[in-house]
Amino acid sequence: MPEKPYITLPHRAVVFVGDGRKALFLLNEGTALEPRLKVQRVLEDENPPTREQGSDRPGRALSRVESNRSAMEQTDWHDLEKHRFARTVADALDRLLQQSQAERIVIVAPPRTLADLRRSFSPAVSKRIVAEIAKDLTGLTVSDILQNLTA
Repeated sequence: MPEKPYITLPHRAVVFVGDGRKALFLLNEGTALEPRLKVQRVLEDENPPTREQGSDRPGRALSRVESNRSAMEQTDWHDLEKHRFARTVADALDRLLQQSQAERIVIVAPPRTLADLRRSFSPAVSKRIVAEIAKDLTGLTVSDILQNLTA
């Protein structure tokens, strides 16, 4: 008896694979038994580390109560860009759903990115999500992604 797939990918299901810098939008053009993923869109974000984005040292605050000065925490520009990219990706997924009229979505992303995406998804996207997988598969080929999802 053949092994049951990890998840079922219905015909015309959208599979989103992404992290804080790269997003792949895939569409299952095959069947649930023989899925065939095709790339619909790829988004990549240039997001260098914070040390390369910030220009100044963090500021210092003077307390009125004490004569001590304390350093302010440096803004994490890299992390802020990841959050912004999650919103951009959520909007792109919304548009893809309208164009493809897909009824099912599978989301594959690392846990922190998954949390950002959940906050950014529209109700139309959220109600179509059939599976969320907390893994980073963005560095893999489409065939390796499919193998990870159905193995």
